Amino acid sequence: MAAHASDIAVIVTAHDEADRLPATLAALGAAFPGARVIVADDGSRDGGAVVARREGAEVVRSERNIGKGGVATLAARRILDAPADRRRPAVVVLADGDLARSAGILPALVETVRAGEADLAVASFARRVGGGFGVALGFARWAIERRCGLRLDAPISGQRALSYETLAAVTPFAPRFGMEIGMTVDAARAGLRVKEVELELEHRATGRTLRGFLHRFRQLVDFAAVYWSRRPRRR
Repeated sequence: MAAHASDIAVIVTAHDEADRLPATLAALGAAFPGARVIVADDGSRDGGAVVARREGAEVVRSERNIGKGGVATLAARRILDAPADRRRPAVVVLADGDLARSAGILPALVETVRAGEADLAVASFARRVGGGFGVALGFARWAIERRCGLRLDAPISGQRALSYETLAAVTPFAPRFGMEIGMTVDAARAGLRVKEVELELEHRATGRTLRGFLHRFRQLVDFAAVYWSRRPRRR
């Protein structure tokens, strides 16, 4: 179901997702007609930025790979630093470029924020696809609970909706794959409400292959870094 979207902005993070990006953007366009859609392209080498522009999206691009948190921050800054005469969005949606058609169900997150049930709504996947042995995911879950007391089923889900004020409070995002952990901890510590919403989402999964394990190792390194960076400061 399409959401009334004139006051919505969507940030789509993408790195070498040119094959799935058109379906993702088409689904977002149908779900949020009239919304401002910004593709944050993280140094893609597959022509993803060209694809995004062809599909009618605004593009923020880093010519080199700076990581998800870095490129998403560039897009968020474009929203937050907009001229005063430009209407600011009430809700900002964060989505990964590989969602394809399943991006069409993200309005459920927006409605959670609009209804006042949360300042930050996080999608949890109804079905787990791919993945390894759960080490990185388990660490992320533990890190968030340790740093702010929240226990999330989907601590690293990139599919989120947040109010404009919440976006301002959690920007800049933590570097690379630490983005979601840092965002959640920062929101909770600021007294903002975080709520998970279970959705039937799909994405490009990494399995138990060498490439998949390397990916999760890089995630784990970033998770540890953001956990350390959010440690309580001694007075």
